[in-house]
Amino acid sequence: MENKQLQDLYKGVLEQLGEDPQREGLLKTPERVAKAMQFLTSGYELNADQIIESAIFHEAYSEMVLVKDIEVYSMCEHHMLPFFGKAHIAYIPNGKIVGLSKIPRVVDAYARRLQVQERLTIEIRDCIQRTLAPLGVAVVVECAHMCMQMRGVQKQNSVTTTSAFTGIFMTNDATRREFINLVQAKIH
Repeated sequence: MENKQLQDLYKGVLEQLGEDPQREGLLKTPERVAKAMQFLTSGYELNADQIIESAIFHEAYSEMVLVKDIEVYSMCEHHMLPFFGKAHIAYIPNGKIVGLSKIPRVVDAYARRLQVQERLTIEIRDCIQRTLAPLGVAVVVECAHMCMQMRGVQKQNSVTTTSAFTGIFMTNDATRREFINLVQAKIH
């Protein structure tokens, strides 16, 4: 959708809320909201598989690779309110590794869409499994949801945690525990 169409829609929203879009403080609001929504949903234009595939390297490394505390900013598809927090992602290479910056880029590719946290977690896991074919992938996402904090049940301190695993993280308790321990560790 073009920016002008979005602007007109947001102008209509302001009118439906009983506001005057010609009021000084609101004159540029439809334009600003349209630009913000285009940025917040820019993940639809990204191909997460291509992000990973652009930086795959053949390496014999076979221990866990963990990128943790990746900032997550997304929009709840039910209320179009933000949810945000952190993602922790690990994989056990099977002859291939990926440039580390690509993992947070994959998070953004899926997070910058209208989302639910459960799907976001699975999409990240599946992308890494599909593109790298590692021995296993582990993803944990922890987020606060404005739809629960600002409205509805209004529980300001609630955090939602989701997880998704493949391969060795599902079949080997020691590997799964190592992942959880590393995510919880404050070693940096």
